[in-house]
Amino acid sequence: MEKEPSIHLSLEQVHQLSYRSLLACGCDQANARAVADTITAAERDCCHSHGLFRLSGYIASLKSGKVNGHADPQLEQLAPAVLRIHGDNGYAPLALQRGRDPLIGCARKQGIAALSIIHTHHFAALWMEVSALVEQGLCAFAFTAYMPCVAPAGGSKPFYGTNPMAFGWPRKGVPPMVFDQASAAMARGEIMLAQQAGLPVSEGVGLDLNGHPTTDPGAILEGAQLAFGGHKGAALALMIELLVGPLLGERCSFEAAEADNGDGGPSRGGELLLAIDPARFGDPDHWADHAERVFTRLLEQPGTRLPADRRYQGREQTRLHGIKISSTLFAKIHALAGITPGESFLHQ
Repeated sequence: MEKEPSIHLSLEQVHQLSYRSLLACGCDQANARAVADTITAAERDCCHSHGLFRLSGYIASLKSGKVNGHADPQLEQLAPAVLRIHGDNGYAPLALQRGRDPLIGCARKQGIAALSIIHTHHFAALWMEVSALVEQGLCAFAFTAYMPCVAPAGGSKPFYGTNPMAFGWPRKGVPPMVFDQASAAMARGEIMLAQQAGLPVSEGVGLDLNGHPTTDPGAILEGAQLAFGGHKGAALALMIELLVGPLLGERCSFEAAEADNGDGGPSRGGELLLAIDPARFGDPDHWADHAERVFTRLLEQPGTRLPADRRYQGREQTRLHGIKISSTLFAKIHALAGITPGESFLHQ
C-alpha cells in the first residue's frame, strides 16, 4: 500500500494553524491561544493523539454550540486549601491557566491544596497541567473522566470513561518525573490512531459489540475498552468517577454521555488537581536527595526508565526536526476551519 504523503510543520506553524482555526470557528483570542498552547505542547512531546489530531473535535464542539468559545472562567475559594474554577462551559485550558497560580500559592501557604474545575470540556493529556505545577517545585496529581467507553470488571458494556490520572515529582536540574495514564488498558486516542493506520492493537485492550475479545481497533471503538489490570484498573476508574463527579458536583461518565450532543468533541465534566509543597512536609531538607536515591537505584536495572523519559526524548527530536502530520489531517483541519489549503497561516 502506498504511503500517504505527510506535511512537515514547525511548532510555530502548529500553534498558528491551531490558533487561526479556533478563532475562525468561534473562539475568542484568550481561549484560542490557551487551546493552541495545549495542542502545541502535545505535538512538541510527540503526544500526537492529543495534538492536531484533536483539533477537529475542538472545532466540531464550537460549531455545534456545545462549547462556549468566549468562556470567562471564574475562581472562588471554598475553604483555606480548596479552590474552584467555574469554567463557563468553555474548554479546560483557559480555566487551568487561571487556576494555576492561585493553586500554587495556596499549596505553598497550606502545604497541600486542591483545585476543582467544573463546567469545562477537557480534551487533552493530563501531564500538561501536572508538569506546570511540578516545574514550580510541587508534587501534583490530576484526575478527570470521560464518556463511557470502558467496561467495568466482569462486564462487557461501556460504563467508565478512560478516566486518566497523572502524578508528577519535581527534580533538581533535570526534567521532572511525570506519569499520565488512563485507567483503560490503552488510551482511546491511541486506539483511534491505530484504526486510522489500519493496525491491530494488543490483546486485552478491548471487546467487540458482542463482548468478545478483539485486537481490531474499530471493533473496540464500537464495543468496549478494558481497564488495565482487570479489576484493579476498574477500581481506579471507579475512584476517579467519584472524585471528579459526585465530589465536585459534576457529571459522571454516563451522565456526560446522556447530556452530550454527539458532535465528536469532548463532553462536559470536572477535573481535580492536588498540589503538595514537599518543603512543608516531614523532611523539608532532604526529600529531593532522597528521591534521587530512589531513581538512581531503579535505573541501575538494565531496561528501566523513568516515566516521561520518552516524551522528553520526543521533545528533543521535535526541536531538531519539527513534526509531521498526514496530508489528510492537514486538509481536514483547513476544510473545517474554512482556510484555503494554499493560504499561509503563519503570522496572520
